[in-house]
Amino acid sequence: MRIEQFLVGNMQNFTYIMIDEENQSAIVIDPSWDLDTITNFMKENSLKNRFIINTHSHFDHVVGNDFVSKDTGAKVMQHTSSPLPKDVELHDGDLIPFGKFTIKVVHTPGHSKDSICLVVDNEFIITGDTIFVGSCGRLDLPGGSAEEMYDSIYGKLINMKGELKVLPGHHYGSSKTSTLQKEIDTNFVFKFKDKDEFVAFMNR
Repeated sequence: MRIEQFLVGNMQNFTYIMIDEENQSAIVIDPSWDLDTITNFMKENSLKNRFIINTHSHFDHVVGNDFVSKDTGAKVMQHTSSPLPKDVELHDGDLIPFGKFTIKVVHTPGHSKDSICLVVDNEFIITGDTIFVGSCGRLDLPGGSAEEMYDSIYGKLINMKGELKVLPGHHYGSSKTSTLQKEIDTNFVFKFKDKDEFVAFMNR
């Protein structure tokens, strides 16, 4: 299993290509801009794109869906609460087989109602805009909720393996990647004593 990270567009988005090197198949995560870079990489490496997975439905994570889908024939996978067209609906706890590997879907609303994180073979966690390196996704957009973000962070993420490598949706921090344990230790969003304190701070 290999995951390639591409920094794209003027909003510092990350697009990811997940690669099963045994059978040269791939999954594209959050295609947005610089799409020729993505499709050229696929062609140069003779990769067959099986799916597109969106971590949530905000435009800067889905704007490339149609282009990549038409170019590669890949089906679009999104959480069931996404309002956008999708070929496959995902639910909390779903397991997506990918060669010998497994991708677990974790529903993490807060930034948006349909936000998900993807735990890849218990080694990586692609967090979308749920958490970044050093922060979390903004909560003042339609569908945002401090209460739900607290539940996602403190009810789910904080209980996962600290060794998971964090692959965020944007390059907004001091580095392009992190580990979950490092974020638990240093990211301010993990430092609140209770939900009331978290919500009051985030909604101020």
